[in-house]
Amino acid sequence: MPTIRPAQAADLPAITAIYNEAGVGTTASWALEPVTLEDRQEWHARLTRSDYPVLVLEVDGAVVGFASYGPFRPLAGWAPTVEHSVYISSGHRASGGGRMLMNALIDYAQGRGVHTMVGVIDGSNEKSIRFHERLGFKNVGRMEQAGRKFDQWHDAVFMTLRLDRT
Repeated sequence: MPTIRPAQAADLPAITAIYNEAGVGTTASWALEPVTLEDRQEWHARLTRSDYPVLVLEVDGAVVGFASYGPFRPLAGWAPTVEHSVYISSGHRASGGGRMLMNALIDYAQGRGVHTMVGVIDGSNEKSIRFHERLGFKNVGRMEQAGRKFDQWHDAVFMTLRLDRT
């Protein structure tokens, strides 16, 4: 049975591997170089120190996905808005784990006064765009040729979910 829980230090090697496969090896992220375990340790410490979540999806004792959010922009006026990420290992995609992680992340955000969640998605990633739409996210804009990866220009699609209706 799949379990969602806060990430622990022991999960960081799996998180690193998932990110390097799904984030660096595809256009799910525009990172160009693999991250190291030390990078992920610093990332985890920075987020959790600021009360931002890092959640993992565990199946049969193995971490097969993770989700997190952090500041959308560094200025204080942006504090109620966060940008999220969700990554699932290649053997577990389309199994419902991404939805479980995102629902847990949304619940966490609602409990901490987050007003808006933002997803920044590669414009050619129709599966991710549809995934976010099913969760209630709205497509609020496209930046044409905003980034470059794999010797190609990529559009960025911004999708938002309002959590606080005030």
